[in-house]
Amino acid sequence: MRYIRFGLIGIFFGIVMTKSQAISWYRIYEMFRFDAFHMYGIIGSAVLLGVIGVALIKKYKLKSTDGTPITFTPKKMSIPRYLIGGTLFGLGWAMTGACPGPMYTLIGGGFSVILVVLASALLGTFTYGLLRKKLPH
Repeated sequence: MRYIRFGLIGIFFGIVMTKSQAISWYRIYEMFRFDAFHMYGIIGSAVLLGVIGVALIKKYKLKSTDGTPITFTPKKMSIPRYLIGGTLFGLGWAMTGACPGPMYTLIGGGFSVILVVLASALLGTFTYGLLRKKLPH
């Protein structure tokens, strides 16, 4: 039952990503050229919803589906961490036209070439895991 719930949430996420055109390469191209507000509106809405969700979780001390309290661990402020990580993420996004969420939506939509992007992202994540202790955090 749990996996069916996750699958339904994933399908809903894919429909929202598709209908909002967040998986469109042209919309991402517009965003990186600062030609349109469309993607900034989607990203801003997601950030705003995340802020509201976290605030509600903290205020009402909500628990996860298995009954454990949801906690947040503060991150250390580090400019190199965000600068290097954000630059690498942005370069990957600009080259492929997809960040992690839309990758799965595009695969589900039948764009099999995105499997190369997913494999590359997994390889990058694996490499990060190997180099994590040597990187600035």
